[in-house]
Amino acid sequence: MISTAPAGRIGREVISAERLAARVQEMGRQITLDYQGRPPLMVGVLKGAYIFMSDLARAIRLPVEFDFMAVSSYGASTESSGVVRIVKDLETDIAGRDVLLVEDIVDSGLTLRYLRRLLSDRDPLSLEVCALLVREGAKADDVRYTGFSIPPDFVVGYGLDVAQHYREQRGIMVFEPAED
Repeated sequence: MISTAPAGRIGREVISAERLAARVQEMGRQITLDYQGRPPLMVGVLKGAYIFMSDLARAIRLPVEFDFMAVSSYGASTESSGVVRIVKDLETDIAGRDVLLVEDIVDSGLTLRYLRRLLSDRDPLSLEVCALLVREGAKADDVRYTGFSIPPDFVVGYGLDVAQHYREQRGIMVFEPAED
């Protein structure tokens, strides 16, 4: 079965592919400095963070390991349901490890708070958060590495989607849902 694109269109570009690439390199340099002598386990939050995480891993000049979690709070909607559920859990024991949780976007902060609590209970040596995007007004005090702060528009591209569409876009654009 072929999935149909959600009703709406891609609007203005918020962050260009060039700005994304430059910022990811800067973040990689900072993480390399901060984690000298203790390479982190990068935990990517699927599906949105996979492109960012792969570019970030190549920008970090340390050996890194990967694992992934998949959580859901949106489904096919452009608004969070307010309920976070784990779709795929880690395969790696993180006890005693330096963990870098990699998020695509911190929106309300609900998913991030849930994941931090869940992972903290597993006794990592350290747990830091790296988010490509933080929505203005989000509760993101515990995000150590932030790529960009963005306005409240719903965005797609560079791994972010609406109903599994538009992840492949090189930049980050506003998604404008069709009016009812």
